[in-house]
Amino acid sequence: MSVEVLDGATIVNFVEDEEAFTVSIRDRFAHLDTDQDGLLSYGEMLKELQSLRVFETHFGIDVKRDPEELARVYGSLFEQFDHDLNGRVDLEEFKEETKQMMLAMANGLGFLPVQMVLEEDSLLKKAVERESAFASAAA
Repeated sequence: MSVEVLDGATIVNFVEDEEAFTVSIRDRFAHLDTDQDGLLSYGEMLKELQSLRVFETHFGIDVKRDPEELARVYGSLFEQFDHDLNGRVDLEEFKEETKQMMLAMANGLGFLPVQMVLEEDSLLKKAVERESAFASAAA
């Protein structure tokens, strides 16, 4: 984990860089696709869905949730990715839904920089690294 400074433009620029975004999505998808069948099952995506941290914490401490509520929320999130509702998420569904979620996050952040704690292999971390590489190249 690391603390990074980013804003909505960091995310938008990353998503709009088709090559960088696609490579990152393919890498993430391959990491999640543990049985390497080219499709993500609910079980394969569950850890990724949990990392979205959709439940509020109390001063950074997770609050114990009802297991049935958790199952409903994560099932609903999975269905959001599973556009054709076949019980599996293919690469294009994963890419499109991730793109929409990241753009929504960018919209919510706006253009004032904020500090965030990011996982080392997260797409947000990749967006920050891309922005840093461009800034270094321009200098």
